Amino acid sequence: MNEKVGTVFSIAKDDRPVPGCTISREIHGGKNYIAYYSLARGTDISPEIYPYHKLIMVADGDVRVYGPELEEKVLRTGESIVAPVGTPVGVSSQEGGVYTETAIGGEDIMNEVIKAGEVFKLADLVPYQEGKIVNMDVVHNDRMKFVVMALDKGTGLSEHSAPGEALIFALDGQGIIGYEGEEHEIKAGENFHFAKGGLHYVKATEKFKMGLLLTLE
Repeated sequence: MNEKVGTVFSIAKDDRPVPGCTISREIHGGKNYIAYYSLARGTDISPEIYPYHKLIMVADGDVRVYGPELEEKVLRTGESIVAPVGTPVGVSSQEGGVYTETAIGGEDIMNEVIKAGEVFKLADLVPYQEGKIVNMDVVHNDRMKFVVMALDKGTGLSEHSAPGEALIFALDGQGIIGYEGEEHEIKAGENFHFAKGGLHYVKATEKFKMGLLLTLE
């Protein structure tokens, strides 16, 4: 991934809209590309037909998904949608917005609780349970996995390394990420990037929910 490693950052703050412009920045290529988009107030990406779904996760502001055959859906900070495939889909913003877009191919396995075209919050997909960690695979294939986790206070993931790179989305609460011998506090709305093979662990200092986007390409 073309993203900073081993430090807490914010997609929303690092990719602020520029007046009158739409901006895209691809951080991972391939069939399951990952890109950040910044839309200034009143800008628009006109509808186009894609042969794959797109998972849109709003980091800040408002994002409107629309099309001639699609009822307009308004997403705000913390909300997501899987854009339908095979029909024109456009994206616009009235007040300005920042979002992450990940391509989901037809061969990818998507959790049945996710319905294309419906707005949802990743943080709402998994409940907290006392003394437990609750996981849900949102989508996966042999090249990528996106999972959401709810960690009760005091729980955590022991130190390990991943077979690929990982992008963390802190969704609720706060926790600590240990990475290569250093601890980093992270809270809702912030992000973290693990390099392939980087030793890391996660501790929930309070109740903590996160999304983890793992690439294996």
